[in-house]
Amino acid sequence: MSSRWVDFLTTDGEKSYRNRDNEFIDEYETKEELMKRWDKGWALLFNTIESLQPEDLQKVVTLRQQPMNVMQAIQTEIAHISYHLGQILYIGKQIKNEDWTILSIPKNGSEEFNRKIATNKKRD
Repeated sequence: MSSRWVDFLTTDGEKSYRNRDNEFIDEYETKEELMKRWDKGWALLFNTIESLQPEDLQKVVTLRQQPMNVMQAIQTEIAHISYHLGQILYIGKQIKNEDWTILSIPKNGSEEFNRKIATNKKRD
């Protein structure tokens, strides 16, 4: 997120200091270090978006030397972040196994879920 959101309006989203290959190396010694980095990335994203003015939305920015308007760049990055969050959730689910808390409809629970929805609609 740092590469994308630092100087969002004025520099390419792919910063020269980014070393993508190193991002796949687990360099954190503690959970606290990892969470600090996680929180810093999200704060940067939200602070950047909150700082945008209405007139900024039609400006052109670059991402990997490709020009796009600000709205396109935001949508591109949010979709990319969602992809990585899915990866994290998948790995977490594998690690936790039976201790994983289902965030949506449990496996083999679609029929029960649909039945509850149908029952609630009849009450309305």
